[in-house]
Order: sequence, then C-alpha cells, then structure tokens
Amino acid sequence: MSSYPVKVLKTNFVTHNVKHFVVEKPAGYTFVSGQATDVAINKPGLENELRPFTFTSLNNWENLEFTIKIYTDHDGVTHKLLDINEGDELLLHDVFGTIAYKKPGLFIAGGAGVTPFVSILRQLYVHKQLAGNILLFANRTEADIILEHELSTMLGENLVNVISHPTAAGVPARTIDRELLSKYVSDKMGNYYICGPDAFTAAMIENLKALGVDESKLVFEH
Repeated sequence: MSSYPVKVLKTNFVTHNVKHFVVEKPAGYTFVSGQATDVAINKPGLENELRPFTFTSLNNWENLEFTIKIYTDHDGVTHKLLDINEGDELLLHDVFGTIAYKKPGLFIAGGAGVTPFVSILRQLYVHKQLAGNILLFANRTEADIILEHELSTMLGENLVNVISHPTAAGVPARTIDRELLSKYVSDKMGNYYICGPDAFTAAMIENLKALGVDESKLVFEH
C-alpha cells in the first residue's frame, strides 16, 4: 500500500463540528469524484491509525480537500484531527470507492455522508450538468448542515433539507422515511445515490427496494 506524506496548508470549521482541510496533492495523484482514501496523521505512533475520508475537492484542483466530522466523544482519529492545523502532515494512501456519478438522480445523504456527493455536485455544477439531480440531506439540526450555502447555490430548490430536531420555529421535524422517498421515486429517476452511517444506508436501500427501485439503480459504498 502506497503512502504519501502531505503538508496541511489550511484548516477551518464549516460547522460547529465539521472541519475542512486543504492539503498538498502528491504528484500524479488522481481520483474520481465520490472516491476516498485512507488518512493517517504523520506523527509518531499515529502513522498506522488509518481512517477513510472522501475527497471534497475536484481532481483538477491544485490541492486536495477533505471535509471531516470531528467526534470528541472518544479519543479516535477525528478527535486527534481537531489539533491538526497548517504546517502539520497527514499520510494519504491509495484511492478507492464505488460511489461515482452515472446518471441524473436522487442523492440521499445522512450527515457527513454528504461528503462524496460534494465533489460530484461541484463537478456537475462546473460543467452545467446539475439538471435533474436532487439532494435529500438528513441532519439532526439546522446547525449541522454541511456547506448549506454552497449546496443551496448549486441546487436551489433541489436541495431538500430534512431536519429531525429543528430549532427554528415553523420547521417541521422529519426524517427520510419511506413516505418521503415515495415522493421522489419514479421511472424517470436515473440513479439513487446513498451515503451515510451504515444503519442509514441499509434503511434507505430497504425503503427504495420496497418502493420498487431496481438494485441496479442503487449507488452506494460496498
């Protein structure tokens, strides 16, 4: 397995617990929007603590970008990334992933599961090919919505935020359930792209199949 040490060039928070990293791009390093790589912190004792993260940049950008949810409830890799900033180093590895854009369709994201879709949607936006694509984006509160302004700019009314515990008055509490999905399932929908926690992904697949969606139209990480 190849290993590529890269310097962190910039970091900032995009929500209260999601951190954006801009890092160097190794020479000849390429990926397809939707793919990921294993990342480790290049410090003694941490080099082999690998975690998969999706690229949120585009392949033709000068640098690589990651948008990572930070979990502080246990001392894992993302907690340690809280203290990684400009000048520190990460270790990247080979590219992998089965999520890739095929046809216009319905993107279904749970929380940080939106990250592979960010690169895909940015690519489509650049090439003016976003027509026919819809994003259902599930989050706990409005404050948890990652890159809401950019996604709204790109998708307009085709960004559908689904908030389970809203804090704003008049915002309905809801989840992405079978009833909601049924409003978007149709023969005209090319593909259904799914990413989120394992239980979320499994539930979405089950619901879509129950609504008559053929398995060949489902795109998710295997």
